[in-house]
Amino acid sequence: MQQLTEWLQALNGLVWGIPMIVLILGTGFYLQLRLGLMPLRNIGYGFRMIWKSRSVHDASSGDISPFAALMTALSATVGTGNIAGVATAIAVGGPGALFWMWMTALVGMATKYAEVVVAVKYREKNPRGHWVGGPMYAIKNGLGPRWRWLGTAFAIFGGLAGFGIGAMVQANGISSAIEGAFGVQTWITGLVVAALTGAVVLGGITRIGAVAEKLIPTMCVVYILCVLCVLGTFADKIPAAFALIFEQAFNPTAAVGGFAGSTVLMAIRMGVARGIFSNEAGLGTAGIAQAAGQSKDPVFSGIVGMMGTFIDTIIVCTMTGLAIVVSGVWNSGASGALLSTQSFEAAMPGVGKYLLAISLALFAFTTILGWAYYGEKCWNYLVGPVCEKPFRLLWVIGVYLGAVVTLDVAWLVADTLNALMAIPNLISLLLLSPVIARLTREYFAAKQASEQ
Repeated sequence: MQQLTEWLQALNGLVWGIPMIVLILGTGFYLQLRLGLMPLRNIGYGFRMIWKSRSVHDASSGDISPFAALMTALSATVGTGNIAGVATAIAVGGPGALFWMWMTALVGMATKYAEVVVAVKYREKNPRGHWVGGPMYAIKNGLGPRWRWLGTAFAIFGGLAGFGIGAMVQANGISSAIEGAFGVQTWITGLVVAALTGAVVLGGITRIGAVAEKLIPTMCVVYILCVLCVLGTFADKIPAAFALIFEQAFNPTAAVGGFAGSTVLMAIRMGVARGIFSNEAGLGTAGIAQAAGQSKDPVFSGIVGMMGTFIDTIIVCTMTGLAIVVSGVWNSGASGALLSTQSFEAAMPGVGKYLLAISLALFAFTTILGWAYYGEKCWNYLVGPVCEKPFRLLWVIGVYLGAVVTLDVAWLVADTLNALMAIPNLISLLLLSPVIARLTREYFAAKQASEQ
């Protein structure tokens, strides 16, 4: 087992190495230029479209509202990566890793936009009359039969990765957090989380979307308020924290306190890897959710979808990172959720660890719901709708098992499969970029004409 773990660690380091960083950032940067920086220039417009998407209800063009589709996508991205992932990036790469998370998000907005545009453009109805889409359908219907193997590869990687990173790892995070803070045994937490998961996912995308559009906004607001308490306690240190983040993004981070020191390359690698783990820009998953949205315009869906990356990383991850840096615990030698807990405890002694545990549990639970839909649609693509009920039952079982077993190997496998998901998706986006650019030009030309 030790040898297997070492082999998996080596493979994980390879797939998340320099070539993957170049592919992810390069694709996002190229799409930003190809789109004339449209995603960055339309952030305010994007928030207005999110609000508008709440009232779009055209049953013939989708199963849920675009807002519910965005919340479903956010349910999968706003998870342990926003708490434990950010903390790990800073613990290994130093405060400068947060800067590279921002850069990943800013170019990732173009990637996420493109993913959703092609997902809605090339979606189709399955035999049961439901809209389905995502990278596998964009590849099949957009690139043609000779590229279909690439879509199959994505579906296999996504279908397998989901059980690890979407079900077992998240459930393990919940049970560990609840046991550490409240002393509840993991098997009890596992039963509760599995039951709640079954109550939602057995109802399909309609129920997942209904839960997500209520839970996600509330959850994010409550967490941000908690972090604001930390920032308020250390308000005088915020300017210095930003200066430290920018300085260490480009200069080697020396060893200090319990921090072992880092390099600029490590800061970049951790920032990009944890940024992608958090916002999933480049993995193609958001398109799977947005393809079910009630929208006839791929660009409208893309604009709504790209805001998920902004909300997840620029807002939520930044709040976590700042709390860790301003509280001064970033160099304590701790990592993951423990480091985030220390920042909360520094500002709210005796209370912070409970608030962090509850936040982590809620974030992880919503990720279980979002990834349940992603995984199901990957297997749906491979074997058809017949897989739906068996998959949902297996998902619930996977959630319980994840809560009660050790998952070091499962985490490594799932993280590696995540990287492998990105490769076919990014290749398809580059090949379909002329279509994405054309649809974008047509949308904004029509918008400008209607305003005159």
